[in-house]
Amino acid sequence: MMTDPEILARITADPSIFGGKPIVRGMRVSVELILSLLAQGEDAEGILADYPDLEADDIRACLVYAHAVIAHDSLDAVSVVAQ
Repeated sequence: MMTDPEILARITADPSIFGGKPIVRGMRVSVELILSLLAQGEDAEGILADYPDLEADDIRACLVYAHAVIAHDSLDAVSVVAQ
């Protein structure tokens, strides 16, 4: 099992993609989208079927990221691309 910093490394922020919102592994899939789908009742298997480039750990990374934000934990492992 990956530790939180390892899993959080899957989350990136690039000012040229979605205005710098957190995204999964540099793809055009935002953390916000994944969390929204989960909140609407979509399960991980359905998300993975709809987004074949995603991996199960990407969905877990979105949840870890959301928890870190709410808990005011460190997000140092998130890669931010400088402009």
